[in-house]
Amino acid sequence: MKKFNVGVIGATGMVGQRFLLLLKNHPWFNVTVLAASSSSAGKKYRDAVKKWHLCEPMPEKFADLTVLDASADKEEIARTVDFCFCAVNMKKDEIKELEYAYAKLECPVVSNNSAHRGTDDVPMIIPEINPEHLEAISAQRARLGTKRGFIAVKSNCSLQSYVPLLHPLKRYGIKNVAVTTYQAISGAGKTFETMPEICDNVIPYIGGEEQKSEIEPLKIWGEVRDGKIIPATTPAITAQCLRVPVSDGHTAACFVSFEHKPEKGEILKAWSEFSGEPQSLFLPSAPRQFIHYFSEDDRPQPKLDRNVELGMAVCAGRLREDSVFDYKFIGFSHNTLRGAAGGAVLLAELLASKGYFD
Repeated sequence: MKKFNVGVIGATGMVGQRFLLLLKNHPWFNVTVLAASSSSAGKKYRDAVKKWHLCEPMPEKFADLTVLDASADKEEIARTVDFCFCAVNMKKDEIKELEYAYAKLECPVVSNNSAHRGTDDVPMIIPEINPEHLEAISAQRARLGTKRGFIAVKSNCSLQSYVPLLHPLKRYGIKNVAVTTYQAISGAGKTFETMPEICDNVIPYIGGEEQKSEIEPLKIWGEVRDGKIIPATTPAITAQCLRVPVSDGHTAACFVSFEHKPEKGEILKAWSEFSGEPQSLFLPSAPRQFIHYFSEDDRPQPKLDRNVELGMAVCAGRLREDSVFDYKFIGFSHNTLRGAAGGAVLLAELLASKGYFD
């Protein structure tokens, strides 16, 4: 695989920091540009970062890079990189405008942001589940008038804790899903130091999260028709989303009913055997075993299991029959790795392997 020069837009935030840790020794992607808001522009990266949020230290190879202005320096950035990751903290309309601008400058954008998840020719990808949605990129390029430029996005971080567990079970006709997610504070870009109100507490509301949890899976399970991604109409999903005092890792309590109820052993077999294109292509960030099931009653746990397969696996446990639904189970994923920066890096690897950056 050829090497690609990469920009990270929003490099000073928590997800941007996670991108740099993941990319510091990446075999394909060489970070050459860091960009952020105008208040950070012109500074060395070590000086622009107000607080380093992660346990692993800032990579020295990036510390002395000069941060560019993500808005004012778009032309320079687009000219010098093969593609960019985008993880900015801006208003939704501003993010849309910024990502479109890069795409129209012929710079592909792999986005961690939610702004374009509802755009019908922008693929929203969980690489093991719906890589065929990349077909919509050709229609998007036609709409934007570009040859190379496009936008591809990853889904909401909380979806990673239950949608990959439901996907292998679609063969049994999923009818109804109820899910409650227990989401770590890093999903809000916070630490215990910067979010003291979460200590000894649960906050039963995360703005916009429940709607995303109910709608985004249907786009992921949709199909590409005439260049547009048409969302699936089933299953019916209802969700509640809570912020809990956990540093990293989103847990999901999931309930599911089927048209053709499988045996418990069939579900476990479907999970253990499931893999996707990232595994068959041996992509650098892909977990070898996508789904890990724990038979212990008290697993998975964020503290014990967030780093399974370097944080890129999806974990499951407590599968059992339910008195209202057919089955219930617990799902878990690392929200800033599989759910955010890691998922975007894996998406970029998929795009690279299929020639979308050429």
